[in-house]
Amino acid sequence: MNNKKKKKTLTLNRRDFLKKVGLGTGALLLPLFTASKSEAERIVTKSFERLIQGKRTRQLSANRAYRDLRIAYPNNGEESDYETPFANFQKGLPHNSIGEVSKKIYNKYLSALKTGDFSILENLNIGPRGLANPQAGLAFALQGSDSQQYRIRQAPKINSAENSAEMVELYWQSLARDIHFSDYDSSSVISDTITDLNKLSNFNGPKVNNQVTTKAVFRGNYEGDLVGPYLSQFLLKDLEMGSFLFEQKQRHLASGVDFMTNFNDWLFIQNGNKFANNQPYEATHRYIRNGRDLASYVSEDEIYQAYYNAALIITADENPILDKGNPYNSLNATQPVVTFGIAHILTLLAEVSQAALKAIWFQKWYVHRRMRPEEFGGRIHQHIVRNANYSTINDEVLNSNGLAETFNMYGSYFLPQAFDTGSPTHPAYGAGHATVAGACATILKAFFDENQPITNPVVASADGLSLDAYVGSDASQMTIGGEINKLAANISIGRNFAGIHWRTDYTESMKLGEKVATRMLIQQSRTMPEKHSFSFTKFNGEKRRVRGRGFIDTGSTGTNETAELIRL
Repeated sequence: MNNKKKKKTLTLNRRDFLKKVGLGTGALLLPLFTASKSEAERIVTKSFERLIQGKRTRQLSANRAYRDLRIAYPNNGEESDYETPFANFQKGLPHNSIGEVSKKIYNKYLSALKTGDFSILENLNIGPRGLANPQAGLAFALQGSDSQQYRIRQAPKINSAENSAEMVELYWQSLARDIHFSDYDSSSVISDTITDLNKLSNFNGPKVNNQVTTKAVFRGNYEGDLVGPYLSQFLLKDLEMGSFLFEQKQRHLASGVDFMTNFNDWLFIQNGNKFANNQPYEATHRYIRNGRDLASYVSEDEIYQAYYNAALIITADENPILDKGNPYNSLNATQPVVTFGIAHILTLLAEVSQAALKAIWFQKWYVHRRMRPEEFGGRIHQHIVRNANYSTINDEVLNSNGLAETFNMYGSYFLPQAFDTGSPTHPAYGAGHATVAGACATILKAFFDENQPITNPVVASADGLSLDAYVGSDASQMTIGGEINKLAANISIGRNFAGIHWRTDYTESMKLGEKVATRMLIQQSRTMPEKHSFSFTKFNGEKRRVRGRGFIDTGSTGTNETAELIRL
């Protein structure tokens, strides 16, 4: 074949290929103008191969993302259980004189969600805060699985013992906001909390020998959460960012100041209003010492800030211990930067956070629409003072000591809020912070060696101005993996300390975030040439490995079609 005929054949192949992959005929012209004819032919031929392989990789990822064509999204059925919609999220909608939203308005709000016609909301007299971005629940995710390819269990119903147990815990958390974590063993409030929680028939918080104890109270449910001090080391230790060194001291909410403890304030906030400059802070920056300080952190944090900081703390060591499957543990001539290095980790934390938020926003607005704890507190108050009859409320919360102590302190039964605005104006279940926590914790555990011990653990001093050594008998049992899980629990439960989320908002959202991260790791493993694996422990204690066979050893630019999730 002469050169002229060969060139014609190549051009025809190129046109046919571009039509098949859906690219314009000018897409690959640049190499033709910047290289000799022989080089151009070589580059274009290679580009053909690369485009075919790239398209195949995307198709594999798309097939994975939409593998379940029909998914059932069960909710707890409360919207149809009662004549008035008092058991579901209503914050921001116009309320009547006893704090309810009319069925007519609620149905219009539902119509906007079910049809995607958000212009309906513009005529409902929504409060000035507005509803928090229900549109995001319809956004597509192009990494991992699509945001509507996940589901979480039904939320506890208003008349269930589980829901009552979660509310009792929240009343006690509000009463214990200013107690130093290190003082839990000696606090009478914590002692009363434990007694009350142990009476409940369906409390699903952590326990020691089937009992809530000072070591378990208000802690997370997963591996490592009960080891060491209450607060994760990643919320206390100094961190380096570039040439900067940061102490993790913060401004924090003023002690003893709670909100929405009377009907007028409660109703004002339920109608979507906010007070002007009503949130006092203390002037001195301190380390996190108690539940209110932790609530302060999660009132102003960027959504993946804590996990970004944790990665910086772990990698401050010149030779951080990476997961055993990281290919650069055995490669010496090349070093990780864009793949498997700190840039990869930090970027992925942001990417997985966005995917996690899209997934949980769909669950919030389009499946569950669970009321916020502050809304339930309003129902409890109106029922007890006989302004309304909500007889379906479970007796365990009505008869709890936590509720009685709240009345003794405030003269009402509303759930005291740490923030002057109470919760955000989106439904409670699941929790955005907790879903991101589950996703980011999974990424960190996948990249680093979970079993590495924590050295020189610390706790905040009594005044929060310095750090003291933690000398508990379990200090030697603390690991990176356990402190990552604890970090996720601290951030999630910090929102509960504020009074704006339930325990199941934390436990179930964490598991959803874990799924989002796992599927994103599988997808990314298809795209990287290095042979590798990511190993991590799930929140339920099961071991998993995402394995990518890579294609660097063959010299090919082929796709890694054998990326898989392995049960260990």
